[in-house]
Amino acid sequence: MTENRDDKRLKESFRQKTWDETITKDSWMVFRIMSEFVDGYEKMASIGPCVSIFGSARLKEDNMYYKMAVDIARKITEIGFGVISGGGPGIMEAANKGAHGKGKSIGLNIDLPFEQHFNQYVDKGYAINFDYFFVRKVMFVKYSQGFVVMPGGFGTLDELSEALTLIQTNKIGRFPIVLVGSEFWNGLLDWFTTTLLKEGLIAERDLSLFRIVDNADDAVAHIKAFYDKYSVSVNF
Repeated sequence: MTENRDDKRLKESFRQKTWDETITKDSWMVFRIMSEFVDGYEKMASIGPCVSIFGSARLKEDNMYYKMAVDIARKITEIGFGVISGGGPGIMEAANKGAHGKGKSIGLNIDLPFEQHFNQYVDKGYAINFDYFFVRKVMFVKYSQGFVVMPGGFGTLDELSEALTLIQTNKIGRFPIVLVGSEFWNGLLDWFTTTLLKEGLIAERDLSLFRIVDNADDAVAHIKAFYDKYSVSVNF
């Protein structure tokens, strides 16, 4: 029987290495990681205030959330923010499409073997590739003044959880987090309330770290209101 692609990848991932090989590889990896951080910092340092938009790479142009992400990104640029996405297809493409030609449109792409490529709406000079998810995640948090989280899968939930954890533990300053689509997110919110909160695993105040909305105007209004409250200018 012919091995499929996943079987080959699994076999490679389980291939036994000697301890010396592991130590040598890990030591050199440190320099690659440092290089990604330095390159990311240098390219992102001058972008100005931005909002990151997350969501599934699998949603197409005819999907309601794709269309909404385009609208949200356009409206975000109208209040003085640039837009950061993961640089790929789906919601990421929609975010860059909405910002393209109206404000800064930034793409932080992750190198994946078969799935992701830069979309055409990322501004030249702001298309940045990463090998390591954790380096890329640092860039999203460090250079974003807000998160807009559209429906998505594990990657989207990972970014959301990262931001909530860092804010909850006071490792970073609070910024607005908007979850778009109550039909999609209410199941998760119910679990937060009936399981996490009930078991004492989160506090009541943690549920105020994000807002669920159902349209572009409310998403952008929540971000604008957050910064208006503190009289913070976000103009480039």
